Amino acid sequence: MIVDTHLHLIDKAALRYPWLSGVPALDRDFSESEYATEARRAGIELALHMEVDVDPADIQAETAHVEGLSKKPGSLVRGAIVSCRPEKPDFAAWLDKVKADPFVKGFRRVLHVVPDDVSGGALFRENVRRIAGSGLTFDLCVLPRQMRQAIALVDLAPDVQFVLDHCGVPDIKGKAEHPWREQIAEIARRPNVVGKISGVVAYADPATWTVETLRLYVEHTIGSFGWDRVVWGSDWPVCTLGGGLLGWVAATHALIAGASDTERAKLLSGNAKKLWRL
Repeated sequence: MIVDTHLHLIDKAALRYPWLSGVPALDRDFSESEYATEARRAGIELALHMEVDVDPADIQAETAHVEGLSKKPGSLVRGAIVSCRPEKPDFAAWLDKVKADPFVKGFRRVLHVVPDDVSGGALFRENVRRIAGSGLTFDLCVLPRQMRQAIALVDLAPDVQFVLDHCGVPDIKGKAEHPWREQIAEIARRPNVVGKISGVVAYADPATWTVETLRLYVEHTIGSFGWDRVVWGSDWPVCTLGGGLLGWVAATHALIAGASDTERAKLLSGNAKKLWRL
C-alpha cells in the first residue's frame, strides 16, 4: 500500500487560486472523491494534502477546508502540509497557533514563484529556524537554478527537517542531466533533507515518456538520498498533465521493481508514516 505525501485538492467555490488562470488544464475543481476513485485503484491507503498556493488571504481557510474534508467518512486525507509566509513579521505568532493543530504536518512556501532572494532574507531564515523542535517539516519546491539557495537555507537551519519536492524539479522533457545531477547529490549530503519522489511525469513529454525516460532522475534521487530518506507523492492533479495518477503509480512500481520488499515499503509508505507520525 502507498502513502501519498503530495495531494492537491482544488475547490474554486471555496478558495481562490490566482495562478490557475495561467494553467487552463488545471483550471477546474479537483475533488477528493475524484482523487479517491483512482487512488484506491492504485493502492493508496492515505494521503497528505499539499497546499495549492491559494490567495494569501485564504491560507488559513485552505487548512480548515481540507481538515473538514478529512473528517468525511472514507476520506483518505490524514493531514496537511500548509502554506506559510516566513518572510512576514507575523510568522512567529502564526506558527505558535498552527503547530498546536495535529492535522498540520508541515509547511511549504513555493519559492519558484517569488524572487530568488526571498529565501535568502534574514527574517525568512530566522523564521524557518523557528520550526526546529516542532516535529513539523518544511517542503522545498525549487527549480534547479535555485538549488544553491535551497542548500544555503538547509545549512542555516540544521535542526529543521526539510523535504525536497519532485526530485528537485528536473527538466526531463529537455533531457537535462547537469547540473541537476550534481545538485541532488550535494543537497542529499545534508542529513536533515528527505527526497520526495513525486510527480515527475509532469516534467516529461506527455506524449512520449516511458519508464526509461524517468529512470535516470528517479534512480539518481533515490541513490543520492538512500532508501531511508525518500518518500513518494503523486502531485495530483498536476500529474494529469503527464498521463495521470495510475500511469505514475505504474511507472513507480516498474522503476523500483529491482529493489527489495523492505526498500520498496520504505519509499511507498514506511518512511512517510515515520516522518509525519501517520
